[in-house]
Amino acid sequence: MKRLNIYFLMGFLFTGLSAMATTWDEPWQDKIIREADSFVLAKVLSFDAEKGVEIKILKNLAGKELPVQTKITGFYLLHLCSRSGNEGPEFYFKGVDSCYFFLKKNDKGNQAIATPTSGYAVLKDGNVYATYRHSYHQAIVLSDTYEQTMTAIFNNYHGLTYDKNFIKSYVEKYLSLKPAGFSKDEIPTFCAQHVALESIYHLQLTEYYTLILPFLYHTENMHNQISAARALTWYHSKEAQEALLKMIEDKKTNIFAQVICIWALEDSKPVAQKEKLTKIAKDASTEENGFGGNIMDPRVCTSFPTVKGAIDAMIQKL
Repeated sequence: MKRLNIYFLMGFLFTGLSAMATTWDEPWQDKIIREADSFVLAKVLSFDAEKGVEIKILKNLAGKELPVQTKITGFYLLHLCSRSGNEGPEFYFKGVDSCYFFLKKNDKGNQAIATPTSGYAVLKDGNVYATYRHSYHQAIVLSDTYEQTMTAIFNNYHGLTYDKNFIKSYVEKYLSLKPAGFSKDEIPTFCAQHVALESIYHLQLTEYYTLILPFLYHTENMHNQISAARALTWYHSKEAQEALLKMIEDKKTNIFAQVICIWALEDSKPVAQKEKLTKIAKDASTEENGFGGNIMDPRVCTSFPTVKGAIDAMIQKL
């Protein structure tokens, strides 16, 4: 399956990990943020592949404040799928000056990141190589935008207040524009729209249905459809259910996007649609599904269902 990356950073950041025999199931960003204690900007002072990372905290942005000199020595969401010999999960920050980190205190009294490939975002030349969905799918975001949106998302997941006026202004500004594609001129707008849609998902906002819909139907860019489907998770109206069903039923919809639509629909517990879903399931795709990519990528075993598998799982819950 073709790789679905928004903006491919992995070659820059994870080159040293590509030949590892150790693999893991990579978590989604919402789980990473929910389970973190702190969100910080830090300078990477040094790292050892096995021992950890020495960092200097530049900003405590949300959550528990950390001392200026902090050490990262573990992973808080690492679920291994395979391990070969003495090869274990490693830290790899070669060439990285500064990062945003989601950190959690470990049993050694130090801090941990989620996995070797998630729970942080590299800052370079004022831009952040940011994850709002999954580390396989990243976008380039201005640092100010990243700080404001991710602080809001972190605080919301931790039951704290956030700047709703900024989020409202940002979402309305970028989702009022025509859905962007991947041409050179469109990339900045695309990334901003990605942030807006994913922020709606993380913040569980329910007042932007008409702004989201054009992105759900933007067949030229599956990433717009994926983010739009995620944003519609909290819209439980019959109209929203029918919009998601339309995408699930349409054979032209990318199968990855179809599964995201299924997950979004599932949140509304569409009991009235059970008969239709059962009919759709009979002819649904059983093609292997997932993020794709290099088979040597350590995240290669990240789980993702087939379209039929996702529908069947939802029907069992209705």
